Amino acid sequence: MHLNLGLVAIIITLLIIVGAVVTRRCVEFMIAGSMVAAIFLYGKGFLAGWSQSLQDMLAENVWVMLVCLLFGGLISLLTDSKGSFGFSKYISKVCNTERKTLLTTFIMGILIFVDDYLNVLSIGTCMKKISDKQKLPRETLAYLLDSTGAPVCVLLPFSTWAVFYASLFYEQDSVKALGVTSAMGAYLKAIPFLFYPIITLVIVFLFVMGWMPKIGPMKKAYQRVEETGMVYSESSRKYNHENPELDDDGNIWNFLIPMGVLVAVAIVSGDILSAVILALIVCFAIYVPRKILTVDAFLNSMIRGFGDMLPTLTMLLVTFVLKDLSGKMGMTEYIIQLAEPFLFAAVFPAMVFILGAVLAFTTGSDWGMSSIITPIVFPLGAALGANPVLIMAAVISGGTFGSHACFYSDATLLAAQSAGVDSMEHALTQIPYVIIASVLSVLCFGVVGFVL
Repeated sequence: MHLNLGLVAIIITLLIIVGAVVTRRCVEFMIAGSMVAAIFLYGKGFLAGWSQSLQDMLAENVWVMLVCLLFGGLISLLTDSKGSFGFSKYISKVCNTERKTLLTTFIMGILIFVDDYLNVLSIGTCMKKISDKQKLPRETLAYLLDSTGAPVCVLLPFSTWAVFYASLFYEQDSVKALGVTSAMGAYLKAIPFLFYPIITLVIVFLFVMGWMPKIGPMKKAYQRVEETGMVYSESSRKYNHENPELDDDGNIWNFLIPMGVLVAVAIVSGDILSAVILALIVCFAIYVPRKILTVDAFLNSMIRGFGDMLPTLTMLLVTFVLKDLSGKMGMTEYIIQLAEPFLFAAVFPAMVFILGAVLAFTTGSDWGMSSIITPIVFPLGAALGANPVLIMAAVISGGTFGSHACFYSDATLLAAQSAGVDSMEHALTQIPYVIIASVLSVLCFGVVGFVL
């Protein structure tokens, strides 16, 4: 085949991005783009090929789907038991100003560091109503959730992200040559140079304290709240069915006990799925015998929570399909081939960050991107004489950028779902801050690449 499918995949991805941004119809463009990709890959058999990819991605990502569904059920139960109201009523006494509310959300985002899914979904459940009471745009909550997810997880060597990257890098000869005795030892060397997550968290802190101005769509979101009192837009109304008023009868323990079990089990076992299931069992044990909910009401609440997660799960599944088809078209290899002539020792870490960020953004796959480029950039960096510690930091930073910035990454979609806003609104309101962080990161990698 003379036509380079890698280039076609890039064009399809760019058209999806532009179309989604202009029309704010992300799912439709993702489905159409994946169908077009299937046509180029499979010709007349494109429908069968697309359907097979759909089945494969559903099978490969069933863990993600189950976690999201069960989290939806848990969130619904916490609301119907009035536990979330009780928590909000108590915490709102502390979070009695806009700054205190934002700062509390930021601190919780740092404390729940074990996994970005746990971080985003649990904190959104805790802080949504409190944020509403202070008349903060939901877009702000989504920005804080997304920005304290992956960026926090990669900076602490106790998270799922750290374990993944440490094991990935330790296989490389140039990393072993550093003299480290363990995979985590290698990872610890890279942490001080994780410029993108560090700068992102600094920007978020400045935003929380009121020292970073509201820019672009975020400024418009604040103006909407001032003019209409609506904490979310009309396009986000479909994600918000619950009564926004706090309930005087809410019991904080109906919230704290299940959430405490969830976080504790997730940290101890590292298994978020088991943690959510156990939290649901605890909910049943403390709600039904005390007649807070009947058995029927409990099951109906769970099912309704499952339904609330379906828009996000649909987007996730289509994202996985598009990522699968783009991978088969060779998009990643094509981009790497284009970038290789521009890679030189001093600027190599900066270029690796840019390469990783572009790949993670276009594919919506942060860990997948890192797995693909790691066996390429480390030997190439060793041949050029580039610092392997900076290469590790650049790969991690690129993956973090993809998780944070891509408007169809799982972290972005879950942050939007947890905050109750449209995913495109969330992506567009945070993009100015993402751009600032990424530009500063490139400059930092460039400067340090010349120094070390």
